[in-house]
Amino acid sequence: MKDDKDDGLSLSQPNNEPCMKWLDSKEIGAVIYMSFGSLATLVEEQMEEIALALKKGNYYFLWVVRESEINKFPQSFVQDTSTKGLLVNWCPQLEVLNHKAVACFMTHCGWNLTLEALSLGVPMVAMPQWTDQPTNAKFIVDVWKVGIRAKIDHEKGIVTREEIEMCIREVMEGERGNEMRRISLKWKKLAKEAVDDDGSSDKNIEKFVAQLISS
Repeated sequence: MKDDKDDGLSLSQPNNEPCMKWLDSKEIGAVIYMSFGSLATLVEEQMEEIALALKKGNYYFLWVVRESEINKFPQSFVQDTSTKGLLVNWCPQLEVLNHKAVACFMTHCGWNLTLEALSLGVPMVAMPQWTDQPTNAKFIVDVWKVGIRAKIDHEKGIVTREEIEMCIREVMEGERGNEMRRISLKWKKLAKEAVDDDGSSDKNIEKFVAQLISS
C-alpha cells in the first residue's frame, strides 16, 4: 500500500502497531522472527554473518536489535534488505510468536523466550551464547525436537553465514522443518491443556497457593 509507512526496514518505538501491521501484510509461514535477548551482545563478525545470510536468503524477517548494535551491520545492509526486512528495537513478542506469518524463531535460547516459542508452537534455530543457553538449546533440539542448532565454526569462533542459511532453509522448507512444525503444534496443544482449568499447571498453582495460605 502506498501509505504504508511501516513497510521496509526501520526502527520502531515500543508499540505494537508497526510489527503487527507489517506481519499482517505477509503470507502464512513466510517470516523469520529473530531476537537475541536484552543482555547477550553479538560480536561484529557474528552480526555481519547473520545479516549476510538474511540478505542472501529469500525470506522475510523481523529482527529485534538494540540501537547500539546497528553499527555492526555491513554497509548498505539496511538499504539492500528494505523490501523484505523489518528492524525494531522492541516488539510484542508473544503476539509476534503467535502470528500466522511467523514460521521460524532464531533465538539465543534464553529460558523465557524458549518457553514462549515452545508453548506457541514455533520451530527454532538455536544460537546459544552463554550461561544456561547451551542447555536450553540441547532441550530444543534433542529432547523436544522443535529446532535445529546452528553450529559454530571453531576456527572462526562464530556461526558462519553458510551455516545460518542452511539452518533457516531446513526449518522453513526442509522435511525436518515439516516434522518440527508437527511436533511444535503438539507441544502447543499440551501447553494449552496444562494451563486450562483442571490442567496440570492449573492444579499445581492452586495447590501451591493453598499451601501458602495454610502455612
